[in-house]
Amino acid sequence: MLENYLDIQPEVAEALANNQPVVALESTIISHGMPYPRNVETALLVEKTIRDQGAVPATIAIIGGRLKVGLDEEQITHLGKAGTEVTKVSRRDIPFVVAGKKDGATTVAATMILAEMAGIKVFATGGIGGVHRGAQETFDISADLQELANTNVAVVCAGAKSILDLALTREYLETQGVPVIGYQTDSLPAFYTRESEHGIDYRLDSADEIALALKAKWEMNLNGGVVVANPIPEEFAMAPEMITEAIETALKEADEQGIFGKESTPFLLARVCELTGGNSLDSNIQLVLNNARLGANIAKQYCA
Repeated sequence: MLENYLDIQPEVAEALANNQPVVALESTIISHGMPYPRNVETALLVEKTIRDQGAVPATIAIIGGRLKVGLDEEQITHLGKAGTEVTKVSRRDIPFVVAGKKDGATTVAATMILAEMAGIKVFATGGIGGVHRGAQETFDISADLQELANTNVAVVCAGAKSILDLALTREYLETQGVPVIGYQTDSLPAFYTRESEHGIDYRLDSADEIALALKAKWEMNLNGGVVVANPIPEEFAMAPEMITEAIETALKEADEQGIFGKESTPFLLARVCELTGGNSLDSNIQLVLNNARLGANIAKQYCA
């Protein structure tokens, strides 16, 4: 019985019951994505941004073995202070963290799962995981992609994280039948940069158009998620040559230190932040806020 495991914050439950817009948010970005106290400040600012747009935020995590859809400030602060001591939770980890009554920070995949359990259709994050560079040998592919193939949640993001192999990520999504919508763009954004050499499936220029497409997809029982790729605002985008150089250096160091699997993304993002003098962290925060605004507007239109 799901209610034996799942706690939906009263404000979130009320909004869902009354067909009011709710936007899911992940918690790995709090525990593993940024240092304290910047992580907590950012998480609270993202929630405020969603409220300012007229929607209800639902940050998702596992606290003491309970699946939590909607966190209070104390719980967000707890995750931020505990940092990487909190288990990073994807689909495979959920039952073990719950059974062990532990804390868990949800990745894109796990956040999608819990959002669908609660009935939330829109989720805003920074970037999705994908196929890692060198996956031809390592088979290192994020569980986010498989979740997008199966779980009925739209993920608003700034594309896939640019530390990944974007061409292979794009191919994987196409094979799994996951639509990639470009919001006001004809190109797949590459997280810190607004464009890449890779295309999208459909360009849609308004939240209303996106909401109509989501409704049509799910009302026809065409299961699976949707990627809504929203480019980072121009004033916060980074120079492609700067970010490329930082990523190449970070990838080389990860290889030399034997860092792979679920540890690789936090390492690479942190190292890229150091190599860019903190500029990439500032860009990361701005793109998350931008996605929160769009996510709230899509959720509003979906409810309407």
